[in-house]
Amino acid sequence: MSRKIVIVGGVAGGATAAARLRRLDENARIVMFEKGEHISFANCGLPYYIGGVIRSKDKLTLQTPESFSRRYNVDVRVKSEVIRINRQDKTVTVKDHHTGNTYEEAYDVLILSPGAEPMVPNPDWARLDAVFTLRSIPDTFKITEYVQRINPRRAVVVGAGYVGMEMAENLHQLGLEVSIIEMADHVIPPLDAEMAAEVHHHILGKGISLYLGKGLTAIRQSAGGYELTLSDGENLTADMVILAAGVRPDSRLAVEAGLETGLRGCIVTNDRMQTSDPSIYAVGDAIEVKDFVTGKKVFVPLASPANKQARIAADNICGLDSTYGGTQGTAILKVFDMTVAVTGNSERALKAAGVDYEKSYTYSASHAGYYPGATFMTIKLLFERKSGTILGAQIVGHQGVDKRMDVLATAIRARMTVRDLAGLELAYAPPFGSAKDPVNIAGYVASNILNGTMRIFHWHDADGLDASRATLLDVRTEAEFKKGTLKNAVNIPLDSLRERLDELDKNKPVYVFCQVGFRSYVASRILMQKGFREVYNLSGGYRLYKLVASR
Repeated sequence: MSRKIVIVGGVAGGATAAARLRRLDENARIVMFEKGEHISFANCGLPYYIGGVIRSKDKLTLQTPESFSRRYNVDVRVKSEVIRINRQDKTVTVKDHHTGNTYEEAYDVLILSPGAEPMVPNPDWARLDAVFTLRSIPDTFKITEYVQRINPRRAVVVGAGYVGMEMAENLHQLGLEVSIIEMADHVIPPLDAEMAAEVHHHILGKGISLYLGKGLTAIRQSAGGYELTLSDGENLTADMVILAAGVRPDSRLAVEAGLETGLRGCIVTNDRMQTSDPSIYAVGDAIEVKDFVTGKKVFVPLASPANKQARIAADNICGLDSTYGGTQGTAILKVFDMTVAVTGNSERALKAAGVDYEKSYTYSASHAGYYPGATFMTIKLLFERKSGTILGAQIVGHQGVDKRMDVLATAIRARMTVRDLAGLELAYAPPFGSAKDPVNIAGYVASNILNGTMRIFHWHDADGLDASRATLLDVRTEAEFKKGTLKNAVNIPLDSLRERLDELDKNKPVYVFCQVGFRSYVASRILMQKGFREVYNLSGGYRLYKLVASR
């Protein structure tokens, strides 16, 4: 007799699981419940529909309930909300929002893919006509209709994560004056603060207003629109508000059914996506996952892991031995014409996990400098201090960021070291890259740190150096030096350093810097081989220091 598999949720995880199940088992009866009216929709594309980049509503839905049902022979029931799991009877209670009736549906195996729901700090705010969240296609149409009908002038986005940043850009593209409120001291939480500093400069240059390190405490309707009060007492006026302060796992069904939950109320599963009930699997934004780098439990609501987990659950239900190895949090974001990408652990996460790490910064061209159109990217590499195993990477730039991040994400998954990056043979032609790719350069620099051919200091160390005990040496040109330098620095340009060594005290540590770190690396090698015992190079150079200092 064929098995009956019931799936709760019909978006990324649920639809992927259903399709994979059918490909593996033509005889199973598969029923997929979705409380909304759309399945398998492109929720990552929703901000771009609002901004007019995606113009057709049809482009947002990858499959309709009807087309999915025809292709995969799945009983798809939309506007049908599972409101209870009855584990003892192996049934679910379903509310049909078409009719208002409830009924019981039996299962042999149950897959939970309920997703996550937006966090709304104050439920009263959600009742206001001009306050929106963005999680579904109806949310998208609601925002679009409001913009077209009201023609708002000023928008405030609360939260500077991926959705918040995308909404800020797309509302700005529509001609609105946009402000972003963020509780943290920088945008895009997976980034470290110094890498986010470059993003701050970029979006401020586009006319976006930033209110960092502040929360939203009140929204009140006023004659001029809506008045918002921030945690420091400052007031803003807006015509519309987007709440994008993160999401929480929608684990209510699991909790009420007595399934084990963990971090932030997430559903706990094993590496085969089974919950504490062997007949029930869970995937997607509602589950707790293992951090691939540290092994710690984390909540990472991203589409790519959800799809992989759904496939693994289906494999195991059909008898294939498939396991989930953990989540890296690899992600990429378009910020106007800038690209921001991350993978693995941030410095903040590594500190919290007690990992002994080192970091390096490089600033490289997207392709050969002599070929027109090259742009630069900053790469932050985080690696284990002794072994050099790569723990995380962050890139901020323009062209070519995506392919470099994919290489680094693959390197982390393969548990490669920074020395391995130096040895990678990557595709090269002048329009696409350099003979020494930015990934290779990052590997060279980190390898130099590991093997001791370069000692480094960082942007956050610079202001604490004692000029009476150490020499701070700027090896840029005199013209660059006059435009700004570190406090108490002396200037000896690199090309005249060998002739002016007698101006430096060999008994003092020398802290060398240039604009991005390469000339100062060359200078540090000269000094170390000329008898200077303690020489340190500023990783990321004066450029990074100045960016952080001015944020």
